[in-house]
Amino acid sequence: MAVRSLFPILLTRELPELVRFYERALGGVVDYRFADEHGADAYVSLRIDGVPLGIGRDEDALPPGGGERAALWFYVDDVDHAFRAWVAAGGHPIQQPEDMPWGERVAQVRDPAGNLVNLGAEALPTEG
Repeated sequence: MAVRSLFPILLTRELPELVRFYERALGGVVDYRFADEHGADAYVSLRIDGVPLGIGRDEDALPPGGGERAALWFYVDDVDHAFRAWVAAGGHPIQQPEDMPWGERVAQVRDPAGNLVNLGAEALPTEG
């Protein structure tokens, strides 16, 4: 048996709002919807630059600030730009972008449902 891909699924009480957030913050495009018996979205799959992200409605999901359920890591081309877009879209800044000792530039943010997200990229070479 081999793992062929990873498909993260975030759980939230507020599915439409979280989908709209990922559309605005990272340019997500909905490629699949599954509706409940009342016609409301129960699950939505987005593609963000070809990478899948699932978001499912769960009335029992922890509210924002109610503890970690998962942490996501998005590799992006420009951490500073992604961080600004995230905050402008309504996300919450946790750690400003900074170069890490292991050679990556990283910022930490939360989405409106309280999920912890790392935005990372290879650190730019320093002059000197």
